Amino acid sequence: PSSISAAFQEYLQHLGLQDFPCGFGSWNKSRLNARRSPRAEPAGLEEAVPPGEETPEALLELLRDQHSPWALPPDCSPQDRLLREVATLAPELLHGSGVFQLIKSLRILDKGVEEVDEGLLQFQQLEELILSANYISRVTSAHLPRTLKVLELCYNAVDDLQDLCAQPPPELQHLGLGYNRLCGPSQEKHLTVDFWPNLVSLDLSFNSLTDLLELVSQLSTLQNLRILVLQGNPLALIPAYRGFIVDSLPRLSILDDIRIWPEERQQFHGLASQPELIRSGARVVVSVGEMKGLPNPEAFQQLEVGSEGPMITYSYCVTYEF
Repeated sequence: PSSISAAFQEYLQHLGLQDFPCGFGSWNKSRLNARRSPRAEPAGLEEAVPPGEETPEALLELLRDQHSPWALPPDCSPQDRLLREVATLAPELLHGSGVFQLIKSLRILDKGVEEVDEGLLQFQQLEELILSANYISRVTSAHLPRTLKVLELCYNAVDDLQDLCAQPPPELQHLGLGYNRLCGPSQEKHLTVDFWPNLVSLDLSFNSLTDLLELVSQLSTLQNLRILVLQGNPLALIPAYRGFIVDSLPRLSILDDIRIWPEERQQFHGLASQPELIRSGARVVVSVGEMKGLPNPEAFQQLEVGSEGPMITYSYCVTYEF
């Protein structure tokens, strides 16, 4: 599926919410019909269940018993179990668009999703959206529910934040952009309190950000930021990288998954006021030990000076990807 909506429909089919022991069917029709009658007694007793039907307890047991052919795998999410059990006890709640109202966390990992489409707005209670390991390059913020608190886009192809920052969810607390294609200096301007007033955690690891001074300047406006991950960016190669950030962002608690203790903060005290210590370049020395399969250049060095004979020139380019 290329969109979130298509991936979600595939997910629902996988859960089988309309199939036994979930959904509507001959196994529960008396109980469900009784709910429509205000004078009906609540079902649940074994003797009150007509032949060919099952009690709610029996149906739940089929879902929960690991030896049952209808059981979910042990590593399934709590939400998977919740939806299956709701579809068993009260399938009318999942009829039509009702399923969208129950979901607060949506995890679509490695499903080939390329587009965050407007169908996502049907999830009016959604608080957590995990879209890791897909092919998303742009995120249209107008398609994100305003209730969102967690947005994880790790391992995608995001290379620009402009669309995401047009109308970002105002209550977002975590933004995960690790292992994407962000590169400075144009992206830093999107990482300020104007766009993310409630951001507590930000993951920008393993992108191509290079301007440490500008990035820290913008991040300093995020008053609630406590967790920051920048490792894997070129700017993390700067010798004074950690100390400069620790001193520049006094509210930060964790940097690159390492807690900032008072002793470390005291150690780097005053570094933020010395930006001249931040070098913007680094030198990398690479030595090539051996290369195989190349013509021997000595065979072409026997020509006399001024010779008109044909000359063959070979050139080679070696690239290194960091």
